[in-house]
Amino acid sequence: MIGFAAVMVAAAIAMLRGRKDTHSAPERGQLPWLTMIALTGVAVGALSGLVGAGGGFLLVPALALLGGLEMPAAVGTSLVVIAMQSFAGLAGHLAHEHIDWPLAAMVTAATVIGAVIGGRLTAVFKPDALRIAFGWVMLVMAAVVLAQETAPAVGIAMAAGTVVAAVTYLTCRRTTHCPLRSVTGRARAIARG
Repeated sequence: MIGFAAVMVAAAIAMLRGRKDTHSAPERGQLPWLTMIALTGVAVGALSGLVGAGGGFLLVPALALLGGLEMPAAVGTSLVVIAMQSFAGLAGHLAHEHIDWPLAAMVTAATVIGAVIGGRLTAVFKPDALRIAFGWVMLVMAAVVLAQETAPAVGIAMAAGTVVAAVTYLTCRRTTHCPLRSVTGRARAIARG
């Protein structure tokens, strides 16, 4: 789970940075693109099967950054993949595990309602805003995983760092006063001598 949290942090940073050069990406349908997507699918599936999580948290960044899909398309595609993956997982567990059907039905109903609401809200937000928000949510979730798997202080420290980074990010995006600009400006001045 600690490794999973590390993968979530890496994926979150990639989502926050976004795709810098879309012209160098292989064209869809070409072998390198197909190989990259297939290997990503196998890796995400293996990690999801191993720890029981990670489908959407890893598929969406892979589809958005490696597959070149816009966030709404990446989310929709990810949901189709997760549905198929869930059916396969259910088939594998039906013969060997006890399933709490009433609980599963309640969670499924709540999830379906949430998914419909989320699908409607997708049209309200810009794709880049969704990508960035997804990156911040992934960092918070990684902090939660680290708090559960290590010491709570580690998760709290990461969550606090994430909040500071998010506030700094929003400040720099929305106002002319950016703490990072003054720090990087001083560092450049010192480097120049």
